[in-house]
Amino acid sequence: MNTVLDCPWLWRSRQQVRPLTTSANKNKDKDEDEKHMRELCRFTARTLETKNPVPFGALIVSTRSGKPLIRATNAVRRENDPSSHAEVRTVRLACKKLKRTTLAGFTMYSTCEPCPMCMANALWARLDRVVFGATIADANLHCLQIHIPAKEVAQRADMQCVVEGPVLRELCDTLFTHPNMQKAFRSWSAGKRSAPKKISA
Repeated sequence: MNTVLDCPWLWRSRQQVRPLTTSANKNKDKDEDEKHMRELCRFTARTLETKNPVPFGALIVSTRSGKPLIRATNAVRRENDPSSHAEVRTVRLACKKLKRTTLAGFTMYSTCEPCPMCMANALWARLDRVVFGATIADANLHCLQIHIPAKEVAQRADMQCVVEGPVLRELCDTLFTHPNMQKAFRSWSAGKRSAPKKISA
């Protein structure tokens, strides 16, 4: 009887294979990551002057060329849809644009570490990499969060995706601390420390 160990092609497919990188390549990747994160921060910051400010933005680019494909911001309140996180919306828009269900060959940047829902979505989309700015802990200082690191979600999946961050953490954190965003946080109906409602028998 054949086992998984008897099938080299299957065994290799479940290993995370990463190319050898030199110091120069690492510096180039870091510069590229920071460039995309700065652009994403600028894009997301535009919402801070609107009636629906959000600190969450996401961008998908070609892993090989760095060419941007699509970007989006969180639209939960605007669309009355709790699943309309920036990362999920960006994956949806990218798949529709490419007319396919896989985003292999692409990297996603996010101004904040993806929540478990968004990270799982990135894995199902077969993204090569996910690069984040602020952390879940940073976001939790201002709004509700699910405390499961994106890297842990990726480690528990059959699909392979490199998760890297934080990148330009302090810059991304300014999206949360902007006065207009702070005002919006206070007005959100589901406040960070709101007490659970008692259900009568």
